[in-house]
Amino acid sequence: MLRRGFLSVRNGLTAGDVRETAAALAARALELPELARARTVAAYVSVGSEPGTLALLDALHARGVRVLLPVLLPDNDLDWGAYTGPDSLVEVRHGGRMALLEPAGERLGPEAVQEADAVLLPGLAVDARGMRLGRGGGSYDRVLARLERSGADPALVVLLYGSEVVDRVPAEAHDRPVHAAVTPSGVRRFR
Repeated sequence: MLRRGFLSVRNGLTAGDVRETAAALAARALELPELARARTVAAYVSVGSEPGTLALLDALHARGVRVLLPVLLPDNDLDWGAYTGPDSLVEVRHGGRMALLEPAGERLGPEAVQEADAVLLPGLAVDARGMRLGRGGGSYDRVLARLERSGADPALVVLLYGSEVVDRVPAEAHDRPVHAAVTPSGVRRFR
């Protein structure tokens, strides 16, 4: 029910809204010290009316940052590949779901995310504790569990619209808080 509410607000955005906020989101994210000093960033390619990430991916790549992007596996886990610019993306359709843009090159394995200094996470909302409401597929829950098991401690940053920073979202025992949320208007820190 909660997910549907956030999704319906996003679905009301125009392509122009998404484009405009993507530039502001990239500018805010690039000001984060965690991204300024990162050598490797695990990110994702936004789809539909999600807060746009392409401007941010290009800016990170231009800075010389190694950008890792997810490749959805049949079991909903994520493999990773390198982003080397817009030409390195291919459109992939997974079953009946919307098409995703994924890196075309070599697959680096699900453990590659452990090399990231920062992980940019998609989400629908985040609350005052830093708990993230995802889309419900569990892909990023697996990524966060893998990071925790390996002892890796990258900065965890969720990219959202301003109205998606809320008082409280439901959380389960396995959920992990993020360290910061970036919206087109600013940054909210949780630790």
